Amino acid sequence: MPVATPEVYAEMLDKAKSQSFAYPAINVSSSQTLNAALAGFAEAESDGIIQISTGGAEYLSGPTVKDMVSGSLAFAAYAQEVAKKYPVNVALHTDHCPKDKLDGFVRPLIAASAERVAAGGLPYFQSHMWDGSAVPLEENLQIAEELLASAAAANIILEVEIGIVGGEEDGVEGGMGEHLYTTPEDALATAAALGLGEKGRYLTALTFGNVHGVYKPGNVTLRPEILKAAQEAVSAKYGKDSPFDLVFHGGSGSLPEEISAAVDYGVVKMNVDTDTQYAFTRPVAGHMLANYDGVLKIDGEVGNKKQYDPRAWGKAAEAGMATRVAEACAALRSAGTKL
Repeated sequence: MPVATPEVYAEMLDKAKSQSFAYPAINVSSSQTLNAALAGFAEAESDGIIQISTGGAEYLSGPTVKDMVSGSLAFAAYAQEVAKKYPVNVALHTDHCPKDKLDGFVRPLIAASAERVAAGGLPYFQSHMWDGSAVPLEENLQIAEELLASAAAANIILEVEIGIVGGEEDGVEGGMGEHLYTTPEDALATAAALGLGEKGRYLTALTFGNVHGVYKPGNVTLRPEILKAAQEAVSAKYGKDSPFDLVFHGGSGSLPEEISAAVDYGVVKMNVDTDTQYAFTRPVAGHMLANYDGVLKIDGEVGNKKQYDPRAWGKAAEAGMATRVAEACAALRSAGTKL
């Protein structure tokens, strides 16, 4: 199917919310990882979200070019074409964008989509994320309000982060400690600044102990009940049940029951990056170790072209990542729910 239109994306999120499941949002950085994500969603019969970070966008433009906008637009164009061959809907999203990269990433991409929409077309991306976790909440929400207005005008959904995700991703350091837990007061401030849909639709990444990176199960202290408290505080004031469309960041090492509870409390999108990176790379390592005398020209020999051809190890890498994407769909209950 083609990449989801704004209307289809909204329908996807509404369905996830009403039926208590979440979509895996898979980070990609190449055509191979994009293809793997699409294959995994198709295998699971799940719609989904495919996203790129600032670093991924730079890489997609070419490691000697490092232009986030060029890489993003190239990714969107490629995804639009190859997604047509898969029987699922996918939305395109840009991941964490801190304040110092807004003018080189999210703002020009929104402007490009606005120009395209004004000419009768569709936005390049269905949603963008503003990561204001490194600035005070008041400034975070002021910038979010400005971005929400411009995104809504271009039929784009904005994702905001209210709180701080621990660990590190693409150079953004969250650290550790009590600041990783969003309060009901933070949630109320968000609703007051951004509304509950009347100013434009947005996704909310509230933090409940989330940490980016690689952790064994049980090493991260998640408190999903924080999501419940936030939803209830805003619901009590505005009379709207489960008002936020929530996002789960930093899920590596989370226990199944923690993921399930987060989905029950309104999570409709969960970012998956670290696990799929490993699932892609592990088969490559296995191929190289098993065929080292073919992929390397040892002792003056010529090697084996069929073994060092990137397609030889690329197929295994894509298959490994696709399987992990399908597993994520099952864990988040989106398997078998495609529109």
